[in-house]
Amino acid sequence: MDSRPESSETLRNKCAACFRQYNKMEHLVEHMRVSFHSVHEPKCGVCQKHCRSFESLREHLIGPLPKLECARIFSIRGCTLCLNIFDSSSALRIHRGHCQLSRAAPNINISLSRLSLQSSSSDHDARLQGPRVVALGCKLVGGGSDGSLDLCARVCLIGEHENVIFHTYVRPQIPVTNYRYETTGIRPEHLRDAMPLKQAQRRVQDLLCNGEPIWKIRSRGGRARILVGHGLDHDLECLGIDQYPSFMMRDTANYPPLMKTSKLSNSLKYLTQAYLGYDIQTGIQDPYEDCVAAMRLYVRMRSQAHPHDYSSGSGEAQSRNNFPSWRQRELERMTPDQLLELSGSDYYCWCLDS
Repeated sequence: MDSRPESSETLRNKCAACFRQYNKMEHLVEHMRVSFHSVHEPKCGVCQKHCRSFESLREHLIGPLPKLECARIFSIRGCTLCLNIFDSSSALRIHRGHCQLSRAAPNINISLSRLSLQSSSSDHDARLQGPRVVALGCKLVGGGSDGSLDLCARVCLIGEHENVIFHTYVRPQIPVTNYRYETTGIRPEHLRDAMPLKQAQRRVQDLLCNGEPIWKIRSRGGRARILVGHGLDHDLECLGIDQYPSFMMRDTANYPPLMKTSKLSNSLKYLTQAYLGYDIQTGIQDPYEDCVAAMRLYVRMRSQAHPHDYSSGSGEAQSRNNFPSWRQRELERMTPDQLLELSGSDYYCWCLDS
């Protein structure tokens, strides 16, 4: 193995974020144009390397081919859930006490077919006094000749403190041909007197919009709620809600730091086990349990201690990283650290919600 120190030219052409090395400075500049490195990326607490996702950081620290020195320190002082590294093993033990979460107990001893906000006055109170952030979860049964058409048959909304805001069975508009009982636990009698889909749709949309018209929400104003969930586009589609603005949604299925290194989505089951430390969806699945897991993941991601770079995900990063050709010589004279300071993230970091 070559143990010779890196030359000053090699160091000059080394990315300050991911540590990739380039033969020429112009190649490093081009890398910074397309990489969108920023302070919001997950970062190794030992060597300070930036990673695109927590999965790539996990590979860097734990394996299968980790960075040896980082892995050694992480094995002594690193948390396998949040992937942070602490000053001592005793500090790590104290941290694990609140980083490791327990499984929620979603079994509510009342008839779920009757679960919902009980009156319009309750709706009014929920709008004026309810939480800023809510999580949505749905359970789907099958329709169509082969039972493959997803139909919403149960919906749950919870607040940031994991309190139930709205929870009810839903009667689909077309016949159910597969109740998918093994995972949903839903039987025909649950849907016989359930809330009609259109009514559930209106209740959910009213709670999300929080009394504001949709045009005002789209102009980034008003009292609308941030919506958290996993696979939100599909859940909203099954509810027949297609107008809720994407900038108000926080989806754990397509949030870049929570995705696979291949840029594909992880399952909510995997994310909960890997980053919260407990198992869900081990039998009959409850939408409340899914809501709690998604909300906890959101809160954990929102709590990342990043410097606030307000160009992150605002639409400015694309133009910010699109360095004009007339600046090429100026950029090539910059240090890698200076180039990193110019770079902006291409996604909205949830830490900006805090």
